[in-house]
Amino acid sequence: MKFLKDVKQTMKDVTWPTARENRRDTSTVILMTLAFAIFFAIVDYLVQFVLQLFV
Repeated sequence: MKFLKDVKQTMKDVTWPTARENRRDTSTVILMTLAFAIFFAIVDYLVQFVLQLFV
């Protein structure tokens, strides 16, 4: 039972993010994912282009 009491107390002590912070963080993750996807797509295209020059 002590474990469950400790868990309950810990959950009360946690500072939960606000809805605004959640939206901001989610937007950041989505935008960075898109940015990396675009970056790697461009790099992939360039590597394919260079390799085709040699083949």
